[in-house]
Amino acid sequence: MALEKKTNYGSISVSEDAVASLVGGVITECYGVVGMASKQVLRDGWAEMLKKENYARGVVVKKNDEGLDIDLYIIVGFGVKISEVVLEAQKKVKYMLEKTLSLEVTSVNVFVQGVRVLA
Repeated sequence: MALEKKTNYGSISVSEDAVASLVGGVITECYGVVGMASKQVLRDGWAEMLKKENYARGVVVKKNDEGLDIDLYIIVGFGVKISEVVLEAQKKVKYMLEKTLSLEVTSVNVFVQGVRVLA
């Protein structure tokens, strides 16, 4: 399902995978975020760290009547305050999507799948 936007010049269609890739690129630039994680947790509670080309697998985009619902699955660095990292990630993703796509973002849900030591 694609996101539709009508303008004076015609209609714009943006796929949910494109939005997910955009969000994945932005979220990895946030302080304290080590990387994206897959939605499915591997056995024994381990989360798979995604590479740049697979960021869309760690983001779920849902469209509702009011706007977009975004679910993010991330891995944070050891020693950072998780609540601050999550709050900053929510703000950054909401701002970026509203400015870039001119669509309302109703919620940004962040799921921390793991904590990694930064080397």
